[in-house]
Amino acid sequence: MIKTQTNQVIALAGLTQCVHAVQQIAKRGQTDEEAMRPCIASLLKVDADDVLDVYGGLPALAPGLRLLEKQMGNPDQVDPELARYSATLWFLERKLMKSRGKMTVITDGVRAIADRVPVADILHDEVLADLAALYQQTISELRPRVVVMGEERHLRNTENASRIRSLLLAGIRSVVLWRQCGGSRWKILLSRSSFQRTARWLLKDL
Repeated sequence: MIKTQTNQVIALAGLTQCVHAVQQIAKRGQTDEEAMRPCIASLLKVDADDVLDVYGGLPALAPGLRLLEKQMGNPDQVDPELARYSATLWFLERKLMKSRGKMTVITDGVRAIADRVPVADILHDEVLADLAALYQQTISELRPRVVVMGEERHLRNTENASRIRSLLLAGIRSVVLWRQCGGSRWKILLSRSSFQRTARWLLKDL
């Protein structure tokens, strides 16, 4: 992947879109499937020509870009819960990269799912259950665990639990992509305004 700030912002938008969908499912019991689809699609896009190809094009990331633009703005605009989810996934991605065995489980599992599932069916309950199982076998064993806040009745729902775990796995995918594009946490801390401007610029093309 080409290491540019634009590509880093695209990957961060993907991450933000993933954790926002997690937040909505946990609190409301549902999320916009059109916003969720590119998140799950990014997991199953094992071989991609460029960053946008991973998500299916810039329009698919419009919700994530809008949220990211706010998250990179003034402190009073930041959603602390989204920031916490993202920060935890950044930390877990570093731990995952050090575990060759867990990476192999995820890579092999995702390839097997991608090989048998048509694009139109990626949000099918069975597909999400299989992705959630991969998350449980790997990421769930790492610390710190992602603590998802929401309504107990939504979190206890089996289908919602699978959606949340699949989206968290997709969030990890976005963090991996972000690092491949040259991203690092210190860049975000030192260049928030620059990242916000890039997100705003990308939104103008939509």
